[in-house]
Amino acid sequence: MKIIDLRIDVIKRDLPDIGLDSDLGRFFGEVEQGVLRIFTDEGIEGNCFVGEFRNGSNSLNKSIIDVLKPELIGRDPSEREYLWSRLRILSARKGLRMNAWAPVDVALWDIAGKAAGLPIYKLLGAQRYEIEPYATYPPRHKDFQGYVEEATEIISEGFRAYKIHPGVLSTKDTREMVSKVRDHVGGEIELMLDPNCGYDFRKAYEVGKSLDDNAFYWYEDPIPYYSDSISELSNKLSVPICMSDQSDNQFFYGARMIRDRSSRLLRGTASKLGITGLKKLCSTAEAFGYNCEIGTAGNSLMNVANLHVIFSITNCDYFEWWKPLEAHVFGLQENISRSESGFIQAPTSPGLGFKIDWDYINSKKIGTLS
Repeated sequence: MKIIDLRIDVIKRDLPDIGLDSDLGRFFGEVEQGVLRIFTDEGIEGNCFVGEFRNGSNSLNKSIIDVLKPELIGRDPSEREYLWSRLRILSARKGLRMNAWAPVDVALWDIAGKAAGLPIYKLLGAQRYEIEPYATYPPRHKDFQGYVEEATEIISEGFRAYKIHPGVLSTKDTREMVSKVRDHVGGEIELMLDPNCGYDFRKAYEVGKSLDDNAFYWYEDPIPYYSDSISELSNKLSVPICMSDQSDNQFFYGARMIRDRSSRLLRGTASKLGITGLKKLCSTAEAFGYNCEIGTAGNSLMNVANLHVIFSITNCDYFEWWKPLEAHVFGLQENISRSESGFIQAPTSPGLGFKIDWDYINSKKIGTLS
């Protein structure tokens, strides 16, 4: 089997204004995203969506078409490890971004699954067939009451784990919020906190002590991922530090975290590593007794890619259910859903296992890049 063409259908979709304000901005308006299409001489097409709802796909499309397409045409689509080995030189010489390679890798895995008649996680090696999600919103509240109400909403929907994004709350207000939310939800709900690398060491430590007092499950990205103080912070707290969503190259950054014994949990996502890189990161973490908690990937098919890796590993406890769904869920006939038990079940169809809604895509298409 050989790759004969690669195209990106560019769509423009509207993000509904649902009144969600946060210190990351208000999520509404138009966004351009891509539908990657890799064609083979045997008639099998591999797909992935390109770009996430906040930044769109324009910055990634050029790298895919100009840098990666010439590498792919005429090659066997199973040569994913060859492409992985080329990433450093393509980055250094041609400015390739890791998150531009990621959707290409996912589409190549989609081809492999379709050719084999199997879902991708079975090609990776099936380990389990369901995963529990935790729910989270972006930072959007100015006092503890907003987070108490948010927790109430999430628990009422059947979630048993909730990750809080505290945004720009002061140290005092964050500590109060942590205690109030724990008191409200009780001890049966798992809680996490993610300041998005927004704290200095002192604030991270003071907030972290409150997380210890309130039995939080993890403390994600409290300080910048490049800080030399991660190890010191981790050693001073009981709550596991989880790093990092923010690094551009999570594979090499994760290896550094393990080498330096800086954090106790790693973070990864298919939107930055593809399936190949994310599986490598999770396997590396497993060898050293680390969990790799997989974060949201910013669009529907990338989140599906995350699921396939999760179903092939033991060392990830949750799937991230990022709200509001309207921001990043689009373009599929059926979306990721939860069973009556609250778990997400493994797909059974070949490849990514979720069918693209081509009527929707074509209705939103504004052009094709080739």
